[in-house]
Amino acid sequence: MRFDAQINRIAAAGDNVGNAISFSQTQDGFLQKVGTALNRMSELATLAQDVTKGDDDRALYNKEFQTLQGYVTDIADKKFNGISLFQSGGLTVTTDSDSTTTDMGFYMAGLDLKAGDYLTVANTQATGVTTRAGAATTLATVMQAIKTLASDRAGVGANITRLSSTKDQLSVLKDNMSAANSRIKDVDVAVESTEFARFNILVQAGTAMLAQANTTTQSVLKLLG
Repeated sequence: MRFDAQINRIAAAGDNVGNAISFSQTQDGFLQKVGTALNRMSELATLAQDVTKGDDDRALYNKEFQTLQGYVTDIADKKFNGISLFQSGGLTVTTDSDSTTTDMGFYMAGLDLKAGDYLTVANTQATGVTTRAGAATTLATVMQAIKTLASDRAGVGANITRLSSTKDQLSVLKDNMSAANSRIKDVDVAVESTEFARFNILVQAGTAMLAQANTTTQSVLKLLG
């Protein structure tokens, strides 16, 4: 009974880890889109520094730039089954049948896209790329955010690998526990089949002997009669 309960807990822990993998994969998917937005923002900041462009041209670049800023800010509020992907803290995942929880670190706790270098990029809306000097400053800010994003995505990827290894470990453990449970509870078909055949032969031999004995008795009675 204890084995049965432990096997069920292992299966539940595997489900938890699987959900944590999906959480991290969703994080990475959104971060990939953030990277696309930041790349375009850096391109716009570079174009705005063109000496052949006037402030009217830069104002047009700035419209797209600010739209992309809003896109990054909106992603910061995305959720996974009601749990914030980028602002939650202290998330852990159950990794074994004894309810051991593992802190998956900053990346499981959530990446805050409204803090640090991401917040600095969002706060450039006042100047954006409306001037050459502002565009140069903004480009440096966006480039730093891209660097931070690369580090964050590497962390999320490492977290996915770690969770996948944990899930594989739980799967192997569940198989081994099930095999141990089977050795205790289940019938050894080969042994039992052999025993059945042996006892069946004995029964048939005994029946044949009784039949032969009855036949001999009846023959003697006929001779006496």
